[in-house]
Amino acid sequence: MTDYTGKFTLVSSENFDALLKELGVSDEIISQVKNNTQELEISKDGNVYTSRTIQPNRTHEVKFELGKEFDETRPDGKTVKSLVVADGNRLIQTQKGGEKDLKIVREFNGNELRVTVTSGPVVSVRTYARK
Repeated sequence: MTDYTGKFTLVSSENFDALLKELGVSDEIISQVKNNTQELEISKDGNVYTSRTIQPNRTHEVKFELGKEFDETRPDGKTVKSLVVADGNRLIQTQKGGEKDLKIVREFNGNELRVTVTSGPVVSVRTYARK
């Protein structure tokens, strides 16, 4: 089974601005997060995973168990129903209930984590390197 845990640093980001616009995030917020450094930590305690997105001005934390739906407050402030499932080297998350649904695929390949986020017609790809 793939080890989904680790600490990762954002190294590239494609189309993230467009994704945030699709989600209705204000231009002011987009400009604040656009050039921020970002780290991602994924840890596991028993069956519970914790995902922490760390930026200079805030940290967003989500706790979940694979295959169990949970309530999540997204960084844009909307509360949604989330579900995360494992599929080989990927964690696939769906978020429903906001104005826009999201699909987040986290693909683990050695020292690289590729995160593909889709909302409507917009697809953003963010690549992280394992620390």
